[in-house]
Amino acid sequence: MKQSTRVSLKLTEPQPQRDHIQGPHDAVITMLEYGDYECPYCGAAHGVVKALKQELRDRLCFAFRNFPLANAHPHAQHAAEAAEAAGAQGKFWEMHDMIFENQEALEPEDLAQYAAIVGIDVPRLVNELRAGVHAPRVREDFQAGVRAGVNGTPTFFINGERFDGVPDFESLLAVLTQSTPHHA
Repeated sequence: MKQSTRVSLKLTEPQPQRDHIQGPHDAVITMLEYGDYECPYCGAAHGVVKALKQELRDRLCFAFRNFPLANAHPHAQHAAEAAEAAGAQGKFWEMHDMIFENQEALEPEDLAQYAAIVGIDVPRLVNELRAGVHAPRVREDFQAGVRAGVNGTPTFFINGERFDGVPDFESLLAVLTQSTPHHA
């Protein structure tokens, strides 16, 4: 009789000292997204997440981790590094939103323009992108996603449990409001 082997997958919960988080880190509901800035499905989910944050306010802790699918999306890695570079200057979420709202234009000069719009040091961002300063952070996110069983984007975890439904507003809201409260 053949025994089946089960692979143990481990999700690292959002960590306030490391992850990019919106909302109180001790909120009753935690939602973590592994996303790719060039993925059209992540682009669609971006609007859904914004609406959910508006709806749930202080009950939701939202975290984003990079999961660039470089084979399918050639600009995703650089876009993720640009968001991290902006984060190093205290403007991660502004850059995150700007990139998702302009997914069709992710060339280096576009990323530099977005950096200027969100008000960060553009030469610093350009130099950090050229030097790959934030590539290790993006790689850490990606590897954490792989360990948690992420194999496509967007992938959401709600209170540590993978959400495998369609990431539309109604479906996510139903799961978020019915899920067991998260205890930080």
